[in-house]
Amino acid sequence: MRLLLTNDDGVEAPGLQALIEAVDGAGEAMVVAPSEARSGCGHATTTDRAFRMRQLAGDRYAVEGTPADCVRVAIHRFRGQVDWVLAGINSGGNLGVDVYHSGTVAAAREAALRGIPAIAFSHYRNRPLTDQDWKRAADWTRVLLVDLLRRPAARGAFWNVNLPILAPEAACPEVVFCPLDPSPLPLSFDGDGEMLLYNGVYAKRPRISAADVDVCFGGKIAVTRVSVMEPSR
Repeated sequence: MRLLLTNDDGVEAPGLQALIEAVDGAGEAMVVAPSEARSGCGHATTTDRAFRMRQLAGDRYAVEGTPADCVRVAIHRFRGQVDWVLAGINSGGNLGVDVYHSGTVAAAREAALRGIPAIAFSHYRNRPLTDQDWKRAADWTRVLLVDLLRRPAARGAFWNVNLPILAPEAACPEVVFCPLDPSPLPLSFDGDGEMLLYNGVYAKRPRISAADVDVCFGGKIAVTRVSVMEPSR
């Protein structure tokens, strides 16, 4: 099995390293990720200028573009060599309506649009993530991949996974398959005159019981199947 790994936090991000550790032994892994952080870029693509793809070492490449660019370039450059696309592990949650502005999720969506099964992984945080958090994230992701990679791929859909933030002594969290929460993010801004700064508190966002925000904020791993198109009839 040939796995394409990418993210939106940049090729040097600790979350991507955790994902590399998680997939060890699951298949042949290749990294094609942005050369710098592109968090929150959504499904933007670069079509109006040339951009560089550099080979760093072995099957590891840095792209001067977005996560969606990385997936598009990898599929084009390595034709027939991508069986799954795995994006993440993002530093911060991508829950509910976050899927519309997340670059990490956009990488998985781009793969699904092109008929390649994909998973987006994110790690909710209400404090800075530590080395111990990333080690546990790799462990949780490794176990979860055993299940998700064996499931039949759904046409025009991908998996969106959000890991919770837990105390160091906490047990391995339960995995819950659940829907996306459609509640919009809080609208709150600081600023005078022309300058504005968003100051909504992510941890205080609205939530619907048993949907992904509620599940992840409750200390469980939220797994959601996200559709990008209706299957042909």
